[in-house]
Amino acid sequence: MNYEVKEDEPWMVEEERRDLRERTKAFALRVITMFAALPKTTVAQVLGKQVLRSATSVGANYREAYRARSKAEFISKIGDCLKEIEETGYWFELLVESGTVPAAKLVALRDECDQLTAIFVTILKSSRS
Repeated sequence: MNYEVKEDEPWMVEEERRDLRERTKAFALRVITMFAALPKTTVAQVLGKQVLRSATSVGANYREAYRARSKAEFISKIGDCLKEIEETGYWFELLVESGTVPAAKLVALRDECDQLTAIFVTILKSSRS
């Protein structure tokens, strides 16, 4: 049985949940495309695999949160989403600061990463109160 949002639980409405499922999937697909375009150097491939793993994990964890059986399970999975999106931001930083990828090429992905981070922080804060 899935945890159902009730009217007295304003922390997440069904439409926002569906939209975030699509948005996290789109983000993962964009990171997959970025990974495929990385140079074939050892550094690029190691950092790329790390960002690929964490970025694709965000959507997978959100799908688990979407189907949570309780509020506590939802909060836990959203915490996992936040952890993974923060990690993704870290790998983006390393890709740029190591000189592996020019900063300009990651502007849009880093912006989406920051926006998703803010969304998950907001969800987590409001669902805990």
